[in-house]
Amino acid sequence: MPAITLKKADLNDLTSIQQLGQQTFMETFASENTTENIAQYLEKSFNTPQLTSELQNPESQFYLAFWDDLPIGYLKINFGQSQTEVIDQKALEVQRIYVLKEYHGKKIGQLFIDQVFKIVQQKPVTFIWLGVWEQNHRAIAFYTKNGFSTFDTHVFTVGNDKQTDLLMKHTIAYQAVE
Repeated sequence: MPAITLKKADLNDLTSIQQLGQQTFMETFASENTTENIAQYLEKSFNTPQLTSELQNPESQFYLAFWDDLPIGYLKINFGQSQTEVIDQKALEVQRIYVLKEYHGKKIGQLFIDQVFKIVQQKPVTFIWLGVWEQNHRAIAFYTKNGFSTFDTHVFTVGNDKQTDLLMKHTIAYQAVE
């Protein structure tokens, strides 16, 4: 069986994150959006200057998942002012869990969520939150299974299409590791 590993990403991983981001976004959302809107979103979100800035932000962290040596997905989390919406200064945002479609069902998303739970044991946060498209039923079920519940909505724009994301949160008590 292949070895699945997680690695904290840095600027050297920019190309892998860029390719994974573009491919997974296309796989997940292309059938529900126009080609123009997808192209605009990909250019805005995964261009080199944008990802460089995100990777260099001390309040953001990226983790890559590898299937043997092949990068197959990534996690992006944000703290403090780097959150896409600062709902609470001490919250942790799970901004992206992106896994290549052919690796769905192989527990990669679960590895990422487990990593988030490990991180919050080291860093005091009031709660974990994320936004998920209201039509992404697979992801909503995954987050619900992991203890997240819907608390609000917000607009997520793909190109010029304004879509609704459910905001979900997990209230987790911080316990300092002694």
